[in-house]
Amino acid sequence: MNSNGQSAVFGRRKEPHTVIIARGNEIRHFTIRPWLAAFIGSALAAIAIGYLLATSYLVLRDDLIGATTARQARLQQAYEDRISALRAQVDRITSRQLLDQQLMETKVSELLARQSQLSQRHGRLGPILERAESEVGDVPAAANANATKPDEHAEISGSLPQATTYSVASLGAGDTRPFSLWSTRSESLDNETAADRADKLFVSINASLKAIENQQLTRITTLADNAYRNADAISQALQAAGLPVDTELDKNDVGGPLVPLDSSMIFDSKVKELDEALDALDQVKKEARKLPLSNPAPGHTVTSPFGVRTDPILGTAALHTGMDFRAPIGMPAKVTAAGIVTKAGWNGGYGRMVEVDHGNGFATRYGHLSEIDVTVGQKLAAGDVIGKTGSSGRSTGPHLHYEVRHNGEAVDPLRFLAVGKKVAQYL
Repeated sequence: MNSNGQSAVFGRRKEPHTVIIARGNEIRHFTIRPWLAAFIGSALAAIAIGYLLATSYLVLRDDLIGATTARQARLQQAYEDRISALRAQVDRITSRQLLDQQLMETKVSELLARQSQLSQRHGRLGPILERAESEVGDVPAAANANATKPDEHAEISGSLPQATTYSVASLGAGDTRPFSLWSTRSESLDNETAADRADKLFVSINASLKAIENQQLTRITTLADNAYRNADAISQALQAAGLPVDTELDKNDVGGPLVPLDSSMIFDSKVKELDEALDALDQVKKEARKLPLSNPAPGHTVTSPFGVRTDPILGTAALHTGMDFRAPIGMPAKVTAAGIVTKAGWNGGYGRMVEVDHGNGFATRYGHLSEIDVTVGQKLAAGDVIGKTGSSGRSTGPHLHYEVRHNGEAVDPLRFLAVGKKVAQYL
């Protein structure tokens, strides 16, 4: 069988592609394999795709760069806005803290000024209160309910309690430490809470200082009222008994324009009022102490009053110019008011007698003494011993004969003793 027959049986054999290049007498040829063709096709396709991508990039590059630049600009603007907001918040916090610190320093300065004022008031009130306590005495219970004593709550000292003073100092009036600029929300709330506590503390301290000032004024007013009340009581008692008293307590004819007062002027006026009240009380006391108001024989009964009586020796009616007090022989006889001895010796029916001049026309006599212990011209204070009781002179037994005379005329000693009993608590 020929080759054509074999090809028909087994199929036609496929020949590879051959490229023949003829140039003149030269002939060249080469065979293209299938895999080589596939490689070359792939390479050409890759080159074409790369070319298209490069062309697309070159065309779209400006747009991509613009978009990236715009995005970066937006991010930068956002960061700048955030930084500006944070700076504004920091400025607000700093400004508020500076204002709070200035306000705190102002309040602390005011508190220190008020405390200094209270201390200065204490220096002024110390002597006058000591004088008032000695002249007026204890404040009544009703007054104590409204005004506490100075030694219990330091109302006059003007000093704050130690804890309060420490709290004021802890607020940092001179503390210049800067506040934190980068504070969180919780720290801001904490600062607000601290500011609220400081405000409450200031309110409490102001209330305490105001209470101290009110207690000072209340105590001054109470002492002045008590001084005027005591002076009125003494004056009324003396006037009711017909005894002279030289006072000017009833000054009701007043007038003038209305001038508002501040706290310092009110305090000064109250202190002046208390001083005037004490002067008035002192004047009335001096006037009262000049009068023979004490009992010459306290605790001893009166055996014969002043006035008309039956004479114990003759048995006829006679004027008794004094009062007789039952007293044993040798009992100390005391003068009833300050004065000067004008007589000291034997004086007829008085026996041994002492006469004391008290001024303003008043004098007292002490008769029937068993012993005289003073001399003429001697100055005596109320309660000084002038001698000892006895039964000298025209007497039926040991006793003390006591007389009160005004401008030489005998007056009833009982009137003086009754007044003295009323005003004894004020003198």
